[in-house]
Amino acid sequence: MILVTAVSLPTAVQDWLHHRERIAAGALRSRMEPADAPDHSAAWVTRSYVPARGGTGVNGSWADVIPVSGARVALVVSDVPASGMQATVCIGLIGAAVRALAELDLAPEEVLARLDDMVSRFTAGQGNKWSPSFVEGLVGATYLYAVYDPIARRCVMASAGHPPPAVADPDGSVHVPELPSNRPLGMGEPVFESLDLELAEGSTLLFYTGGLVRACRTDDAIAGLLSRAMRQSGPSIKDAWRGTVDTVTPLLAAEDDLALLLVRTRALSGDRVVTWELPGDPAAVAGIRSLVLRQLDQWDLGSLDFTTELIASELVTNAILYGREPMQLRLIHDRILICEVSDGSSTSPHIRRASATDEGGRGLFLVANCAQRWGVRYTDQGKTIWAEQALNAEAAPEP
Repeated sequence: MILVTAVSLPTAVQDWLHHRERIAAGALRSRMEPADAPDHSAAWVTRSYVPARGGTGVNGSWADVIPVSGARVALVVSDVPASGMQATVCIGLIGAAVRALAELDLAPEEVLARLDDMVSRFTAGQGNKWSPSFVEGLVGATYLYAVYDPIARRCVMASAGHPPPAVADPDGSVHVPELPSNRPLGMGEPVFESLDLELAEGSTLLFYTGGLVRACRTDDAIAGLLSRAMRQSGPSIKDAWRGTVDTVTPLLAAEDDLALLLVRTRALSGDRVVTWELPGDPAAVAGIRSLVLRQLDQWDLGSLDFTTELIASELVTNAILYGREPMQLRLIHDRILICEVSDGSSTSPHIRRASATDEGGRGLFLVANCAQRWGVRYTDQGKTIWAEQALNAEAAPEP
């Protein structure tokens, strides 16, 4: 019989193993960290991660910026109750999931519902190869998902136990909106509620994780922090970001890390967006094509005449034949050209390859080949099918 007894590792070995895990977790975290926040027509965004000074140095704070259809941008911030390598893996799982959900153009409250279901499945070990004990750090994770629309100047956000952002109006006044908090992920929350905010152009939003809450303790203190940073930095959002990071970092507890997302909203001017209401008559498609070509000429985008005319024609025809009123066509001249057709039906379109003898069925196939990207998003009023084409547009300078 072989007796196995527990062996206590020497302190030097334990310290070495702890140091090695800290380095490995930090290296993996840095590889997973998103690239610099993309320059976007919806907002100027700066992002920062401040690692913990003690412990493993890597905890569960995370922030991301995800461009979505319709010239909008998704703003994500989360806090996973884990540390070290476990926190890094949990962040990777949930970060990949939310980027996939963002591609589906789901509403913020629906994104949280899907994430909550995913966390429950992971931690129960259903249909995955991960050890439940390894991903248990996902249970109790807080998450905030917001989508800002620069055309409507509205920001819709939903939270799973995560604190709301501080909002600074262009006049300098700062407040913290009353965001329905709901429960953290994996805690059995069946329904998530959202908040819809109208924001003036040039508003500044500060998204943050739990380290700032524990450092400042109250919403008023967080609002005051953003207010001071705005006063001291002038108009530059990068200066405001540096001022915020420099002010907050000394306040953090040794075991706390921090993810910050500072956002300055922009608005897409009215001359960059045109909308036409569509009649339910297929004979009107020819007139719609003429309107599209005329608008492209006004925008000096004649090189896109052929592809845009085809895209608009196919999408409008499909809406008239298979959709439901009300119907509309919208062109958005952003850094890309966006063609959107909306109707009151929620039926899902499917792309397919038509055979040689088929009289139809090629519409979405042609759209997919002419566009850089295309997709569909659903609303309370129906659906919108969109297609994007690339333009040679330069980034707008930061204010």
